[in-house]
Amino acid sequence: MTLRGVRVGTEDVTVSRPGGGFKITATGQIGAPIDLLMTRFELTYSSDWQPQELAYEGAMGKESIALTTTFGITTASSDMVQGARRGSITHQVSPRATVLPVNVFAAYEALAARITQYKVGSRFAVYVAPEGEVFVTVNKVTPRRISLASGIQELNEYDLTLHRQRTPMSVQMMVDGNNRLARVIFRDLVLAAIRDDFATVMAREVKVRNPGDEDVFIASTGFSLAATTTKPATAAARMPAVVLVGGAGRQDRDETQYGVSIFGELAGRLADNGCLVVRFDKRGIGQSGGRPEHAGLQEYADDVLSIVDWLKRRKDVDSNRILVVTHGEGGAIGMLAASKRKDIKGLAMLAAPGLPGREVVLEQQRQSLTRRGDAPPEREAKIMMQTRIINAVITGQGLDDLPTDLRKQADTPLFKSWLLFDPAVTIRKVSQPVLVVQGTVDLETPVSHADRLVQLASARKVPASHTAKVIVPGVNHLLVEAASGDPDEYEALTSKTIAPAIVSALVDWMKVTFK
Repeated sequence: MTLRGVRVGTEDVTVSRPGGGFKITATGQIGAPIDLLMTRFELTYSSDWQPQELAYEGAMGKESIALTTTFGITTASSDMVQGARRGSITHQVSPRATVLPVNVFAAYEALAARITQYKVGSRFAVYVAPEGEVFVTVNKVTPRRISLASGIQELNEYDLTLHRQRTPMSVQMMVDGNNRLARVIFRDLVLAAIRDDFATVMAREVKVRNPGDEDVFIASTGFSLAATTTKPATAAARMPAVVLVGGAGRQDRDETQYGVSIFGELAGRLADNGCLVVRFDKRGIGQSGGRPEHAGLQEYADDVLSIVDWLKRRKDVDSNRILVVTHGEGGAIGMLAASKRKDIKGLAMLAAPGLPGREVVLEQQRQSLTRRGDAPPEREAKIMMQTRIINAVITGQGLDDLPTDLRKQADTPLFKSWLLFDPAVTIRKVSQPVLVVQGTVDLETPVSHADRLVQLASARKVPASHTAKVIVPGVNHLLVEAASGDPDEYEALTSKTIAPAIVSALVDWMKVTFK
């Protein structure tokens, strides 16, 4: 159990079916600020889901508590004890109402077992012991796929409203294929209970699954990177390979942003064109090991090189045809990797910044403040603060004078390495073919960045054919077709599919590069 993302307790739950009925037993404890101990919980239903008896014993703070409720067809009679206080109450209830005592997550196992009978828009009765009967509305049902150590689990996520008399509560419940409870979240309270197999670092949501996907672990420096390889339906004996590299943010291997699974989809499209494609969780993210708080851009580039080495050892990969394809700020990581190793045969950068990191940070802040409509004096004050932060991080002087929250966010190896990164310096060391792909309505990384990257790449001492640029009309930073490209538009995008022209640009370039 977690409160605001911090673990605060556990419940041990057992579900049995005596005589065709349904019985839930549990013990548990929730720490401060709830401070609840549950030494006994039993809830029984008949075979037709008529509740029969509820028993609860425990303590809240220093006071012992007990609750016993017996059910008739349309009644619920409760006896309660809290410290020295005693009371009894009888409520009218609907036949076969689901019983959901306050602060007992185990009781939601009964709702999980029954929830499939309710469709979106359904309204049904539950008894919140010992408060009384209320109604629940099913607002939305969303299929989910979760990858666990044991394999892929298919689940449904139910968005519910619990219409309690004082304040309606938003409840999100995830139910597995066996109608067992996987997770329940009380959104308004930021309180959640997660089944132990779904609470491990090995659990991750699978946003997209291609026919040729296989989950693997790849050794890096002292830890393993969790990855997915995507193979063509009809694979050559030795395939070309592509490593997909995202920015150093917290996105998972699918690089899912605003419902667009950029790398999940791109992997499938490139596999359709004969490539083995690797997408991976960055160190410390998802199922990957490692410590991101100690990593800068170079360490992330080293992880890419570990994947390249792994690919070269595979018998089904042509080691002379391994490419790196990046998105966004992953371009810096791709450049660093390609500058160190010539066995990367080409580098394609999608929507990559072409300015030094510190200039990109300031440019993005100016764009954001302008879109928000901040008054010019406010904009300038915030830009001055950002400049102060940048200078403090680079020089190490003045960090202690920054507000604590800003210092913690900024004083990291990753941010410092990004501020110091200059594509003009690194790209000179990249001798491989380079492709730059950019959408015309990318407001996060404007087309001017692509122009500068191509200018820098063209200045290298390599054949002119080693530098290519493709500008795709009407495509935004997420690589999908859009009207304005404004980030405020992302949630409402009608298309969540990568523009075909992006894939075509990559495939055409790959054919030339692999000759």
